[in-house]
Amino acid sequence: MAESNKKPALPAVFEEIAIGESASRFSRAIFFLLCLIVVFSTVVFGGVDQVSWVILTIFAAVIALSWFADAWFGRAFLVNRDVILIPVLALIVIGLIQIIPLFPTTLPDGLIAEPGPAAISLDPYATRLFVARLAVYFVFFAAALTFINTEIRLRRIVTLIIVFGALMAFFGILQRLANPEAIYGLRAPSQAIPFGPFVNQHHFAAFMVMTAGVTFGLLFGSGVGRDKRLLLSLGAILMGIAVMMTSSRGGLISFVGTLVFVAVGSHFAARNQIDGSGFGPGRRRKFALIVGVTALMILIFGAVIYLGADSTIVRGLGLAGADDYSSGRKHFWAIALKIFFAHPILGAGFDAFGVAFTRYDTWPGVFRVEQAHNDYLQTLADAGVAGFIAIASFIYLLFRKGFNRVAVASDSYLRCASLGALAGCFGILIHSFFDFPLRTPSNLFVFLILAVITVTAIKPKSA
Repeated sequence: MAESNKKPALPAVFEEIAIGESASRFSRAIFFLLCLIVVFSTVVFGGVDQVSWVILTIFAAVIALSWFADAWFGRAFLVNRDVILIPVLALIVIGLIQIIPLFPTTLPDGLIAEPGPAAISLDPYATRLFVARLAVYFVFFAAALTFINTEIRLRRIVTLIIVFGALMAFFGILQRLANPEAIYGLRAPSQAIPFGPFVNQHHFAAFMVMTAGVTFGLLFGSGVGRDKRLLLSLGAILMGIAVMMTSSRGGLISFVGTLVFVAVGSHFAARNQIDGSGFGPGRRRKFALIVGVTALMILIFGAVIYLGADSTIVRGLGLAGADDYSSGRKHFWAIALKIFFAHPILGAGFDAFGVAFTRYDTWPGVFRVEQAHNDYLQTLADAGVAGFIAIASFIYLLFRKGFNRVAVASDSYLRCASLGALAGCFGILIHSFFDFPLRTPSNLFVFLILAVITVTAIKPKSA
């Protein structure tokens, strides 16, 4: 005989558990912490300092504990089993293999008392720290995929990215005009040119490109009304000015690439629809997009020149005279390839590039080069073919799912948000050919949030 008070079946993944208020409170706390990590990691110098990273790790631990508490009180463990998590897990596994002492040491007898087994990584300590960071990123990404699961939450996170990006752009412009040598007027990096709260101006440009992608997605799409387009235009102009004032050639190229990606994507995604701006399908919409993009670029260039930074544009375009237009990148890239060919399968170890570089460097060795200034070549050097396959798989899944979401989304706002987020990812992936922007924690956190916005199937609006 069935019991009359038997509880109903548990809801499917992605649906919020309504068994007790404790579960919903934990869920809201996790969403708040996800937003807090994005903001905090950005304002504390991009999260590059060790103290900042300790705090970020604590935030991730609190997310994990809250997640388990939500499962305990909600009687179910919510988790998004999206396959896009697999490449991130694969990177963690590769890093763990790199630090396991599996091979005999190559040091001559007599240098150490008892030669023991050596790890694959040429810098096991740095690789261990890198794997620990990968674990934090994985928790953050998995939690975001699971708990950014309603339209309300997605709208809030999109609004946060746009508003926060515009505020950081405005602050960066003021900081460059007032005191370009110090961050917050206090910290002056010795080996980099700061911009805004970032130690490296090029990485700030990458941050702007990602936030601009989401802004462009809503601005040129049909997801918002005319009353909000003026604010979106203002934010986009501020972000564009900030990118140009960083003098980052990679940032400028990726910014233009992001803008073109959104313009083309918006045209094809809505060419047979009439959007809220009053433009119809076909030629009128195409004309409106061309005019909008052109006007935006003219406003950005004009504003930069008006601010007295016209020479910045010349440097950013790479037209200024220089003995090495690549700023040493050609040499770094050649060494990265040598490291890869010497360690083709699993690489020389995550974050071990600085140690590996010294073995193949033909320069005098006055400066220690920690990064290859190309994330793809550095992946080959650090993790070999195995790591490169994991990264390539993530990018493939991201764009395949992103294009599918844009194609099938029935809600115009969700379609525009997905397209803009995908454009932001596209932009920083372009920038990664010229620099290492995703090695800055705040940039990677924002990138992962954009990936979530791109691929997640959001259910209709709910509380």
